[in-house]
Amino acid sequence: MEVQGRIKMIGDTQTFGSNGFRKREVVVTTEEQYPQHILVEFVQDKTDLLNNYQVGQQVKININLRGREWVNPQGETKYFNSVQGWRIEALQPAATGDNVPPVPPADAFEPAGDLNEDDHDDLPF
Repeated sequence: MEVQGRIKMIGDTQTFGSNGFRKREVVVTTEEQYPQHILVEFVQDKTDLLNNYQVGQQVKININLRGREWVNPQGETKYFNSVQGWRIEALQPAATGDNVPPVPPADAFEPAGDLNEDDHDDLPF
């Protein structure tokens, strides 16, 4: 799976426990009708993948959904989900008309002079 959007926040690398587990978070805002702020975590050696990215940059992140089960001290079972990134790449901005021919100005067209007002126009607008 993948998430595309603009980087809103890049966190610092955090280290946990005696075994040195590392985690770094990034928030990507999707660019759709209802933008979503998606938190993606990179762990262990993948934390370094974020070093070359900046806030405001458009990216595509390949992700895995992770789920965990945990039983609290009262014996209740809880479930947690996380979005884990494993690859990130910059998206190039869309080309601005490089392959689109220029449109001539409106005055380059001559008005149609052979219209007959008696002709029935069946266009719905």
